[in-house]
Amino acid sequence: MTMKRFALLTLLLGLVASAAFAQGRGGIRHYDPKTETTVKGTITEVQQPASMRGGSTGVHLFLKTDTGDLEVHASPSSYVSQKQFSFTKGEAIEVVGSKVTIAGKEVILAREITKDGKTLVLRNAQGVPQWSGGRRDNN
Repeated sequence: MTMKRFALLTLLLGLVASAAFAQGRGGIRHYDPKTETTVKGTITEVQQPASMRGGSTGVHLFLKTDTGDLEVHASPSSYVSQKQFSFTKGEAIEVVGSKVTIAGKEVILAREITKDGKTLVLRNAQGVPQWSGGRRDNN
């Protein structure tokens, strides 16, 4: 009986680990050109949470749109600064990006963000981040 329990527990842990790996390594975090959309909205909040991988910070924008509130994952903060771009509460922006689900929540991984007639290009058409040097990476 204990051998069956051990086998069941091992199988269960394997399934949980596989699901966690898929979420953490980007299976659902990767840009998907098939889900690309364009939204316009007003920034209600700018967050720069630390990345779990390198301690760098990312830029997350919270938008109020005609259809509701939306979270946008942009890029590492250093990339936004390097491109001499910034975001502040109250600004109107347009985002082209992929709708994906992260931790059970629908967000947009931004490919381009336009404000005041200037466009910040974050990813190519296939979703590969500009800051990654052509490598497939997550935001």
